[in-house]
Amino acid sequence: MARPRPALRRHTRGGRVLTRRTRGRLAADGALLLTAAAFALPLLWLILASVDADADMRVRAPASVTGENFSAVLTDEITFTPMLNSLLLCGSATLLAVVCAALAAYPLSRYRSRFNRPYLLTILFTTCLPVTAIMVPVYGLFVQVDLVDTMYGTSLFLATSQLPFSIWLMKNFMDGVPTILEEAAWTDGASHAQTLTRVVLPLMGPGLTVVTIYTFIQLWGNFFVPFMLLLTPEQLPASVSIFTFFGNYGSVIYGQLAAFSILYSAPVLVLYILISRRLGGGFALGGAVKG
Repeated sequence: MARPRPALRRHTRGGRVLTRRTRGRLAADGALLLTAAAFALPLLWLILASVDADADMRVRAPASVTGENFSAVLTDEITFTPMLNSLLLCGSATLLAVVCAALAAYPLSRYRSRFNRPYLLTILFTTCLPVTAIMVPVYGLFVQVDLVDTMYGTSLFLATSQLPFSIWLMKNFMDGVPTILEEAAWTDGASHAQTLTRVVLPLMGPGLTVVTIYTFIQLWGNFFVPFMLLLTPEQLPASVSIFTFFGNYGSVIYGQLAAFSILYSAPVLVLYILISRRLGGGFALGGAVKG
């Protein structure tokens, strides 16, 4: 005869009975609240300090709301020119990385070979290399080929540094597109390039969007590469020009720094909002392969 399962231990506190499961859930909720507070407090400081003329490191409501910080940073030298440089630099690097990732992921996804796995593991290993470990030989190479202090050279290296992980993401999304759709296109006389651009990539639109957003965000926040490869102040992106708010002897203009940080984050937020609808669409390929 089977023994009855022992009941969960119960503790009564304040007239309420708490089971072990309930206490575990409360502990998990408390940990999540602490984690959320750790992320929310810096954002709250950012918003409050941007409208405070006497902002410092403390999270406090401003004595009087002011727009002086935004007025001080909304100049060609501080914001507009660096932001334009960032858009040109990161936009071109993202486009190059996504195109090359799609071309590299297609044969890895569609053709089986014993070299596929070693090749993918090698690509994964390159993502673990810190950029500081290869920056010295890269700088020497750029000096030899006269690419130092050029926007296109810096954009090329940024795209190359982000390419390995983009290939991994692109291949995983491309694996979800049924090959039967490509076979139907081949039957109609389409080439491999036409199949990739007219069948595979449109069907993996949400995946392509994810790769594009991730690549752009990673490049948008890159500081070290443009700091090393770009020398002319007029070519520096916003991720490097943020140094203008740090003065000598440890002095920092916190209000203007917070205002510039909000403006610097705006393009990424706008990009995500504009294409977030495509992320929820899914692939919806179930009906495409029926019949």
